[in-house]
Amino acid sequence: MKSITIHGLDDEMAKLIKKRAKLEKTSVNRIVKSLLAKTLGLGQNQQDNREEFLDLFGVWSETEAKGFFEAIKDLEQIYPEDWK
Repeated sequence: MKSITIHGLDDEMAKLIKKRAKLEKTSVNRIVKSLLAKTLGLGQNQQDNREEFLDLFGVWSETEAKGFFEAIKDLEQIYPEDWK
């Protein structure tokens, strides 16, 4: 895979690229590659959108998981009369 260096980026452009990388919780390199690919119309059919949903994923601590399952415990109860 090739590497390139981009010279002469103005401060505003560099700032916006860094801001976007921070917002999307990814690297500047990945943002630049993504912008280039989109601009050139590459990989549109094989687009990886996982980064758009990173804010929805996480890992619960054992305490958080316990609290969640305790909170939904009543939802696991099936009442047959409700299904008649």
